[in-house]
Amino acid sequence: MPETPPSRPAPTTAPAAAPISGPLAGVRVLELAGLGPGPFAAMLLADLGADVVRVDRPGGSVLSGDPALDVTNRSKRSVVLDLKSPEGAARVLDLAQRADLLIEGFRPGVAERLGVGPAQCLARNPALVYGRMTGWGQDGPLAQAAGHDIAYIATAGVLGLVGAADGPPAIPVNLVGDYAGGSLYLVVGLLAALHHATATGRGQVVDAAIVDGAAHLTSVLWGFMAGGRWSDRRGVNMIDGGAPFYAVYATADGRHVAVGALEPQFYAEFAKLLELPADAPGQRDFGRWDELRTLITDRFAARTLAEWQTVFEGADACVAPVLNLYEAAAHPHLAARGSYASHDGVLQPNPAPRFSGTPTPVPRPPALPDAHRASVAADWDVPALIEGTPEPSS
Repeated sequence: MPETPPSRPAPTTAPAAAPISGPLAGVRVLELAGLGPGPFAAMLLADLGADVVRVDRPGGSVLSGDPALDVTNRSKRSVVLDLKSPEGAARVLDLAQRADLLIEGFRPGVAERLGVGPAQCLARNPALVYGRMTGWGQDGPLAQAAGHDIAYIATAGVLGLVGAADGPPAIPVNLVGDYAGGSLYLVVGLLAALHHATATGRGQVVDAAIVDGAAHLTSVLWGFMAGGRWSDRRGVNMIDGGAPFYAVYATADGRHVAVGALEPQFYAEFAKLLELPADAPGQRDFGRWDELRTLITDRFAARTLAEWQTVFEGADACVAPVLNLYEAAAHPHLAARGSYASHDGVLQPNPAPRFSGTPTPVPRPPALPDAHRASVAADWDVPALIEGTPEPSS
């Protein structure tokens, strides 16, 4: 393993520029500005080459910060429209008429009240795929309730999976709910419905709810439970920290290593390099797992993270350092793959996944509000966009 990277590396260089194409070149996406999973889904589509036009609200959002640093708005274009005004709603319908996909993240019924709901948009463009991103979904007892990632994954049974058996659930940032259970499922739904619309000319509504996606992510565990291979309690199973050979351990310098030596051959290499004593409990000696965990804990506590990285470098022991974000960006493997790069002075992940025949374009700067009104009006053939910007409504 490499030595510990510096805490804040210099920005890496971007890979060689690819043609501005990507597998979604020619696909038009209309995004009604929101926060969290909707913008991330639209960014992913833009990363793949789609022409994403974001409709920003007058005055922006106090929660979005500096728009020039909002990575989720990279590679998009922006126009400002006041959806509370008849003129703003009319322009959205004009844009929807020329779009392939639409993304909105309002509470159920809000888009309809603004005059830009599915019925209004599909009446103008029957082939449109209308994507709706919410936490609770478009129906059900909680559909109108406020919520955030932590509540959605708690209700879906996901939050209760993470953490030690004798402690409270651990919060996995908002990656599991908002982005895995939300954004990624929305994108899958949009692309599946786009495939259908391309073949039939018929659009449809995609109801992407974070609770649904988060629940779906647990599918394999339901099979494990049915087969008696998973206990419905956290911290007692093979891959939730219950096993001493699939866990996180502290090193002498207060850092941590992640151990995932599940298979017997990998565990054997792990035990050898960790120098466990010959009389140590065996990997499958379930009744002595607490004893084994204590031995492993004591061994890792005897050396620093850098020292353990040297021990396990190049070995099939399934041990990795627990890195922070800047360290991850500087890791030799991720650097070699170009997983991160500095674009317009901001270090950030590069688009993923990768395509052999339609490489994704180099990300462009985040869209500043209303910076692209003229180009969108021309490219999408909506001249009304440049006939005057409606005044914000109160």
